[in-house]
Amino acid sequence: MKKLFKNLLVLAMGLLTLTSCGGKKETDEKKPRVIKVSHVFQTNEPTHIYISQAADRINERLKGQVEFQVYPNGELPSYKDAIEQVLRGSDFVSVVDPSYIGDYIPDFTALVGPMLYSTVEEYTNVTSSDFVKELEKKAEEKGIKVLSLDYTFGFRQIVTNKVITNPEDLKGVKLRVPASKLWIDTFNALGANPVAMPWSETVSALQQKVIDGTETTYSFMSNSKLYELRKNVALTNHFIGTGGVYISTKVWNSFTEEQRNVIQEEITQAAIDNNKKIVELDEQFKQDILKHGMKFNEVNIEAFQEKTKKVFEEYPGFSKDIYEKIMEAKNK
Repeated sequence: MKKLFKNLLVLAMGLLTLTSCGGKKETDEKKPRVIKVSHVFQTNEPTHIYISQAADRINERLKGQVEFQVYPNGELPSYKDAIEQVLRGSDFVSVVDPSYIGDYIPDFTALVGPMLYSTVEEYTNVTSSDFVKELEKKAEEKGIKVLSLDYTFGFRQIVTNKVITNPEDLKGVKLRVPASKLWIDTFNALGANPVAMPWSETVSALQQKVIDGTETTYSFMSNSKLYELRKNVALTNHFIGTGGVYISTKVWNSFTEEQRNVIQEEITQAAIDNNKKIVELDEQFKQDILKHGMKFNEVNIEAFQEKTKKVFEEYPGFSKDIYEKIMEAKNK
């Protein structure tokens, strides 16, 4: 009897061992590594659409290994908080203006400084230059891997009732600008009176004539119906709107070479596709605001460039001759 009991006990323990091993195998089944991608764009904007396409292609090519999850509209930490996530080594990608890594390497802010570019191609000439590759190495030393700087979303123009052709025409003009030192310094240099305020307050400020005008993109002119409030657009192209894509070097180096190649390929291709779409959309927005009575005028670009050079000379942390370096890279 004792022998039978002993045999049954051994059999039961054996079954328990097999069951527990099977359970462990099931729970230990490897899941893909999740990388969260944060940006502030709305879901109908090209930057979100093309970043999402890049994520989908990465996920398909690296199925079971890595999964990029995109969070739009500032659902996750964004701007400075997002870069801090990257610096902490989180499984996190930030899509934000290069000026936010300019807090760590100031010359990245200079890349999106005033009056530098007239076309997207001029900007991407600079971002693909040896000069910018050296800046990216400096970013890596700080813990930031730059995957792209090229997700553009339109040039900015000046919207007023007054026709602006030279910087002197801006003297005393109250213009809404973002609460950014770069923007404020730029329009002070041009002789305007910059008024920092959120975009959400801009339309009512124009209606109440608290401000004389604003600077913005064609898409905002169209979508916000600024043609009902102001009639003239000075074609300054004073800033290019662009987003960069950044990940922790610690996270980047933990990927296999194949994973890094796939991620880089898809992020780069999506930026190219995004920029083509932006050019098409800008033309549509321009036609819409012209149809609604807005008028465009060319400006004295050389005069605007001359006035804003001092921004590059005086901005904290910019390298000596940074303006000349950017212009040289652009013209190559």
